[in-house]
Amino acid sequence: MRKFIAVVKREYVQRVRSKFFVVATVLGPLLMAGFTVVPALMLGIKSGGPTRLAVVDQTGKMYERVAKELTSGKKTADDDEDQPPDQPPVGSNNPKERVEQSGKLFRANYLVEQVPLQGRAIEDIRKDLETRIQNRELDGYVVLPPNLLKEGQAEFRARNAADLFTNNYVAGAISSAVRGQRLAERKIDENFVEAASQRVQLKTTGAGGTESKGAAGFYLVFGVGFLIYMTVLLYGQFVLGAVIEEKETRIAEILFSSIRSFPLMMGKLVGVSLVALTQLGIWAMAFLIFSAWAAGGSSIRLPHIPPVMFVYFIVFFLMGFFIYATVYAVVGSMVTTTQEGGQLALPVVLMLVAGLYLSFNIIRSPNSSLAFWASMFPFFAPITMLVRIVTETPPLWQILLSLGIGFATIVGLVWLASRIYRVGMLMYGKKATIPEVWLWVRQS
Repeated sequence: MRKFIAVVKREYVQRVRSKFFVVATVLGPLLMAGFTVVPALMLGIKSGGPTRLAVVDQTGKMYERVAKELTSGKKTADDDEDQPPDQPPVGSNNPKERVEQSGKLFRANYLVEQVPLQGRAIEDIRKDLETRIQNRELDGYVVLPPNLLKEGQAEFRARNAADLFTNNYVAGAISSAVRGQRLAERKIDENFVEAASQRVQLKTTGAGGTESKGAAGFYLVFGVGFLIYMTVLLYGQFVLGAVIEEKETRIAEILFSSIRSFPLMMGKLVGVSLVALTQLGIWAMAFLIFSAWAAGGSSIRLPHIPPVMFVYFIVFFLMGFFIYATVYAVVGSMVTTTQEGGQLALPVVLMLVAGLYLSFNIIRSPNSSLAFWASMFPFFAPITMLVRIVTETPPLWQILLSLGIGFATIVGLVWLASRIYRVGMLMYGKKATIPEVWLWVRQS
């Protein structure tokens, strides 16, 4: 026991004192905020001045309506079919829909001018406008053909054709203007149609009648699963790297002369797990401080997280860490170089990725048969069961069964790894094959 504690202390102190631990602890929350908050803030920044557009109206009656729609900065009629602009785009698999929803997070200023025809040919007008675009006097121009109200097709020439936000906004403005003109020609009150077309506000409630946080709830569920995925993968790689380093430098020969292989391996796993818990504890304290600040009058709204969720997170993190870290320790003892370790560990990483991808289906249907069996499979359960708990807490017996299967798997993996670890760590210059590994298990 004294030697086991010494190994745990060595692994813990050595890694906590490293620069990587300090940098990762500080930059971890900053990177998470950078990938979530910063893009939303950048979308709201208006830069480069107003967008300058010229309108060529061949219909003779659409310019005023189009100019009004473009310069009003309000939602167009097409926007009403989607979610409100103050919510970030969530859950859409259609790239066009994601672009449209992202574009609604901000609305640029527009300066619109009318280009008089004056009997000129449309091609001559195009040449003049092209020259103005080349001279950066315009950002684009719109051509409204004579049959616009019948065919419903206009032309937009932009200097930056890759600006999909502006393209979609101009298309929506023209569509609203055409719709209004069509209603006016049929003697239909536009104001009545606009009032009748207002969106219905849907208030979503969760279990027990509590108000749902909408997109914030989705990000919470996905963020929990992603955090488990990243931490288990990161610290599992630490174990793999440490084992390969000891094998390459032949420090294992010296260690095995004073301590048995099983307490050495377990000490390494426990020490690295304590490092992970320390880092997660620091992040949890930072989150609590941020939550207290947000609750003290800030405009930032955070979803309510019951304290029991933190307990579930720690338990399932430990289960996932010991499952994968034990496999990583076995992989490290079987290979001779870091490159071989990375190749052999690829299936382990794929299992973690599979568990993360399954969480998308589980978020939509947390009580389905797929969700149940995915949360029982020990290599997926650290992510999938935790996602089920955060989304819609399953019965207690399912949580206990998942934990029971997971910790039974840990015991079996540790027993198997202890039989492979010592022999594998003392093997040099030879790649271990599956029959040889099975022979180690039988002879140990």
